[in-house]
Amino acid sequence: MSWFIFALVCTLAWGFADLFYKKSSDTEDKQSHLKIAVWVGMVMGICAFCLMPISESSMNFSSIISNAIKYSPASLCYIISMIIGYAGLRYLELSIASPVQNSSGALSAIFMIIYFFAVGKISNIWEEFSVLDIIGTLIIVVGVIGMSVVEQRLSKKQPLNKSDKKYRYGALALLFPIAYCIFDTLGTSADGIILDEETGLGLGEIDVIILYGLTFMLAGLFIWIYMLIKNKKPYNPFKVSEIKTKGCAAIFEECGQIFYVYAMAKNPVLAAPMVASYCIVSVILSRIFLKEKLKASLYICVFTVITGIVILGISEGIAEM
Repeated sequence: MSWFIFALVCTLAWGFADLFYKKSSDTEDKQSHLKIAVWVGMVMGICAFCLMPISESSMNFSSIISNAIKYSPASLCYIISMIIGYAGLRYLELSIASPVQNSSGALSAIFMIIYFFAVGKISNIWEEFSVLDIIGTLIIVVGVIGMSVVEQRLSKKQPLNKSDKKYRYGALALLFPIAYCIFDTLGTSADGIILDEETGLGLGEIDVIILYGLTFMLAGLFIWIYMLIKNKKPYNPFKVSEIKTKGCAAIFEECGQIFYVYAMAKNPVLAAPMVASYCIVSVILSRIFLKEKLKASLYICVFTVITGIVILGISEGIAEM
């Protein structure tokens, strides 16, 4: 299966994950973002243990520690960015937060191109990628960044309702997706370097999924213990209401993560901006299910990103003929 199909499935899964993250966010609950992290850690941990028997390397204790250290730059950046993103959804509409956050895909693609030039994997970008690859990627980058700029401007013009906690921080709330973007850029760039089949650190895709899952599981456990100490009572993630929102979000997140790892391993430079375009799925779903209003300029950005994805799909189809 090609990197394009992996990236496309990841895009759809993470778009649905965003929808359930928003449904899980409660402005009245100061710990809703922490509870989401507990659920994500739990699902990723379970998946990691299920995948251990088919690991591409022997997963004894020493190898786990060694590989975890190798992968820690990416995993820690991702975990930090995701928890920041969960917190931001308490104060921002999904159609605003997701595009701003996912401009990281464009930035990480640039960082990876610079790195691969430096290590000699890419000597001539025109030899490595087709004209359609470059055009499609540029169109996606323009669409995603355009979406973030449009929503940032709209959020600043939005009248504040001081009685609504969701708008209490006004434009300052944009610091959440901006911080997410910074950490996610670092994580995606690290992933592209670590997972690259030629110049990477030799970690297989299954191993990366396992390591990330175990790392997030530990983070979720520490967060659960923190809430236990702070609240003087344990958080119960198995209430029906929690499973319907946070549980679904975590399952879609892990599904996307699995396909993301394979897409990044096969073609990190093109996969990163395409995967970042999952924000268009988030925006469309927020319009359908959350009734968030979309401006005409945002529809133009959505159409632009879809056009870029179609061009990449055509390019990939031609390459496989």
